[in-house]
Amino acid sequence: MEATLFSLPASRPPLPTATTSTALSLKSHFRNPFLTTTHRHPKLSPQTPTLPKIHAAISRTKKEETVDRVKQELEDCHLIAGISYKGLTVQQFRELRTQLPETTKLLVAKNTLVYKAIEGTKWEALKPCMTGMNAWLFVHSEEIPAALKPYRTFQKEKKLEENDFTGAVFEGKFYGPSDFKTLENLPTRAEIYAQILGSIKGPASAVVGTIQAPARDLIMVLKAYCKKLEEEGGGQ
Repeated sequence: MEATLFSLPASRPPLPTATTSTALSLKSHFRNPFLTTTHRHPKLSPQTPTLPKIHAAISRTKKEETVDRVKQELEDCHLIAGISYKGLTVQQFRELRTQLPETTKLLVAKNTLVYKAIEGTKWEALKPCMTGMNAWLFVHSEEIPAALKPYRTFQKEKKLEENDFTGAVFEGKFYGPSDFKTLENLPTRAEIYAQILGSIKGPASAVVGTIQAPARDLIMVLKAYCKKLEEEGGGQ
């Protein structure tokens, strides 16, 4: 009788061999350099307006506001003067503004914007001083010397010889830096009135004196006659 042999399965699975372990380790830790993987990128949303465009719009708005401000200052203005402000500090500007009369406004604006506002007006004569960095004095009063004197005093106190007037327009005429003595020595309104009254008073006094002369002569004659009568009466 033949004997049949059966191979029973082991109770535990066989341990992986070194070859299998190594293969699994290499596959899990290293990528095949010859394989390529396609990555799908998310769709980008359309770009929003960049900052330079926004900044340009803001700058354009500010320029328009500056031109409008200059045009407002031109109303009832008697004189515009430019001042070279290169090197002046913000604190100095604040201090200067406190020393100016209420009828005088100090504005810092680019030459191109100021010229755009005055172009085609009587203030266009200010064009020769549209160079460098200027601050602008708008004088809304007939008292021109009183409007210019505060800056002249400020200039001397702070030793700002280089920050001089660059030009001005008064009654449609341009005045250069060397002509400012004429503006600073203009008579005040009170002085003008005094001069007018003085010129009228002279001829008027002569006329009144001429009219009153016969009356004085008559009074002197009457007084002399009365005195003579008194003397004659006292002698009798």
